[in-house]
Amino acid sequence: MQKKTVCVVTGTRAEYGLLRPVLQKLLQSETLEPRLVVTGTHLSAQFGNTVNEIEADGMPIDARIPILKFGVDSSLATARTVSYTMDRFTEYLHERRPDAMLVLGDRYEIFAAGAAAALLGVPLVHISGGDVTMGAADDWFRHCLTKMASLHFPSCETYARRVIRMGEDPATVENVGGLGDENLRNMALMPRDALAENIGFDLARPYALVTYHPETVGTASPVAQFDALCDALAECGLAAIFTKANADAGGADINARIDTLCAAHPEKYIAFASMGVLRYLSAMKYCAVVAGNSSSGLAETPSIGVPCVNIGDRQKGRIVCGNIVCCKADPESIRAALQTALSPAFAEKARSVKSPFNGGDTSGRIVRRLEEFLASDAPGRPKGFYDGEETGKGN
Repeated sequence: MQKKTVCVVTGTRAEYGLLRPVLQKLLQSETLEPRLVVTGTHLSAQFGNTVNEIEADGMPIDARIPILKFGVDSSLATARTVSYTMDRFTEYLHERRPDAMLVLGDRYEIFAAGAAAALLGVPLVHISGGDVTMGAADDWFRHCLTKMASLHFPSCETYARRVIRMGEDPATVENVGGLGDENLRNMALMPRDALAENIGFDLARPYALVTYHPETVGTASPVAQFDALCDALAECGLAAIFTKANADAGGADINARIDTLCAAHPEKYIAFASMGVLRYLSAMKYCAVVAGNSSSGLAETPSIGVPCVNIGDRQKGRIVCGNIVCCKADPESIRAALQTALSPAFAEKARSVKSPFNGGDTSGRIVRRLEEFLASDAPGRPKGFYDGEETGKGN
């Protein structure tokens, strides 16, 4: 029997870390064949050439599609990149014609790839729909992907209900839990001493794990917000591991600030374009606090029970668990939030939090449902709009 082909798209380090167990199970499937397409920051030296991590995992790559020819420092560059990405993926999909495309999340390059698939009639399968992030354009990229997709894998019940309220048939929506939560439950993390030796940084002292991305909605200055975070870290006496900002407008300015800070204080700060999922989650396990505005802070820290300070509006709208302190992006607010998060009472509270993203065998559930979907006649059926169950008849 010829296997059905599933195009899996990854454009960032964080996304690949989440998709990795899904890809591993797809490679073991008796009925599905993954075709991994690597794009975006994976292929950029500026962002660490993280395609090397994929190759080190032994993942077969079907295509490399570079898209960052216009830069990443403005909304105009983003718009041109979306147009160019749609064109490149249109060529790839027309030539390779997979039976489905699997995408995760909400970034502009994923929106472009998904749009190309939808226009060519390639069934789109979407992981992590139903989230809300009011401080980023990712919010509407994600919702557009939901409306183009034929099968949905949200990460918790709240998000699953939201996808259905957007008009998606409940039969196509399965709450599978979060892939980040699954990674934390199943991955053997590095011992603290081994991690410290591996990255060449003292982890015996309290440190923050920091990721700060630009807010891509509104007029706030990304650099001013990041400087406020650095001031607060210094006032609290914390060392820090920085993972650099992604390819959004303003991200390069934040990364330049990180480089300057680490060069001036190498004994206190260290930075990575990408730590890889194992080192990143290991660093999360031993840190005093996760700080910044990455989705990882909200989606993964509840699973490991560490305090998190979520800054500004980039993640506004996501579920906030009891281990998370949200604050404005000014020095006073960040300092106060860090002081709360670093208190023994809050650390104890964080350890007792129950994550809403535990779906059990998340990656296995995704692959099994994909197998069922592609073995049925569902991929060829047109999408409808679900209006909900009728509660009565009008006059």
